Amino acid sequence: MQKQLAGKALKEFLKADERPPIEIAFVMQDVADPVNIGAAFRIADACGASEIVLTGLSPIPPDPTIHGVGRGTHRRVAWSYVKDASEALSRLRSEGYACYALEVSSNAVPYHLVDYPDKACFVAGNEHHGVTNRILAQCNGAIYIPMYGKIRSLNVHVALAIVSYHALHQPRGSGEAKAQATG
Repeated sequence: MQKQLAGKALKEFLKADERPPIEIAFVMQDVADPVNIGAAFRIADACGASEIVLTGLSPIPPDPTIHGVGRGTHRRVAWSYVKDASEALSRLRSEGYACYALEVSSNAVPYHLVDYPDKACFVAGNEHHGVTNRILAQCNGAIYIPMYGKIRSLNVHVALAIVSYHALHQPRGSGEAKAQATG
């Protein structure tokens, strides 16, 4: 019989999974809704991301919505704020991260066809305008999630979760790179 796990049993069960050897970071470019920021913190904590960089119009902790949606994960995940996302990308690239905009653009590649490197940064843009062309040009490439219904996009935090977990659990070292998102 299946039984839901809680407390110590849940902690022990989750410890059994070894985290894959990929570093992930998020850059939130002008993501205005604190719900998306709080959920991004929760996703970052869940996937063991190294950091979140909030930029531009993005709200920052302390914020009651970020705290509530993120369940306090902003206290566990390293984060910083810089006005201009270019500064964040420049630093992360100098640290060896390949930066991918979550954006539909002329050369975008479906997220599941990318062979992610050992250090990947995912750039999420504003809920209405996306990642700006200026920031898109500074990324290694653009990736998108195929949409098969009438809606053309997902919520920012949902897209981050899908792409992050795919990058974490892609086959590593198989030599079977499907595609490289390069700009």
